[in-house]
Amino acid sequence: MKTIIAACSQNLSGSRASIQTALRTLLAVPWPSQRDIGSALQLLAVLQWVLSFLLLGIVSLLLLIYLLFTSLWLIPVLYLAWIIFDWDTPEKGGRRLSCLRRWTVWKHFRDYFPVKLVKTHDLSPSHNYIIGSHPHGILCVGAFCNFITGSTGFEELFPGIRSFLTTLAGNFRLPLFREYLMSGGLFPVTRRAIGYLLSQKGTGNAVAIVIGGAAESLSCRPGVTTLILKNRKGFVRMALRHGAFLVPSFSFGENDLFRQVVFEEGSWMRSIQRRFQKMMGFAPCLFYGRGLTSCRSRGFLPYARPITTVVGEPLAVPKVENPSRELVDRYHELYIRALLKLFNENKTKYGLSESDELHIL
Repeated sequence: MKTIIAACSQNLSGSRASIQTALRTLLAVPWPSQRDIGSALQLLAVLQWVLSFLLLGIVSLLLLIYLLFTSLWLIPVLYLAWIIFDWDTPEKGGRRLSCLRRWTVWKHFRDYFPVKLVKTHDLSPSHNYIIGSHPHGILCVGAFCNFITGSTGFEELFPGIRSFLTTLAGNFRLPLFREYLMSGGLFPVTRRAIGYLLSQKGTGNAVAIVIGGAAESLSCRPGVTTLILKNRKGFVRMALRHGAFLVPSFSFGENDLFRQVVFEEGSWMRSIQRRFQKMMGFAPCLFYGRGLTSCRSRGFLPYARPITTVVGEPLAVPKVENPSRELVDRYHELYIRALLKLFNENKTKYGLSESDELHIL
């Protein structure tokens, strides 16, 4: 009996020693610092945004199609009926949720790059505005962060102004994705939607349009500042019809977020990209960024590069219901001059050299 008790005592002593050793080892491991936790939150914020824009629409569509052939078939049927009933809502003001713009996740998203908004002139709440956003980049990070989220303080910098952002109309045909876009204040880049915002919502509205669009994304690469703008005059015509002032803006650093395989003009791959763009409305870019686990690996996340969006001086535009081609050309030229002035006055402040030029095609 004494032998058994002695053995048990020895085992208990050994267990206590093992537990104490394990605790010492655990306490010796350095806990993540506040900086490490912040970096992780920033990475997760960017990850959810990229996955939402690249996959949410397609995954939702495939999921609803799958549910049609299960016992839950009533869910996609009811949602389809809702979409048919709600079809025109994206072009009639949408369903913007102010609380979504104030999510803490957008502050982590902003700090990942970081993104900064710079004001050069006041915008009066007694007018409406069309803000030209340049350049397009790959995923329009600067335009989204500044004009959709409240993380960079747009409403504080421009009191009384409500900002909106336009995107491809096809995105609003995808289930669930359309609800996500509308809740943030995104609208189709169509005459009807823009006209509604500029005529039916009073004054103090600023509609941001990424004018270069999909065609401009094909030329996106670090160190290149080329815009597709010479023949893009629809936004000027809309401004004249509604008397909306034109405001140039430029996001310095937007083209540095990804690396892209750029095919030369005239190559067969370039022609495929152009044809796809005309049919689908967007261009299939072959790009890559950093990986999820390391900034040295390749993946689909943007590199952490600073983006500074500078909003320029508003160009006063008269209200002309049926503007002539000459009038549109005149204000288009004035807008280009204002954009070039904005670029040249700020390029050396935000990462470019004095010799860098803005090329407009």
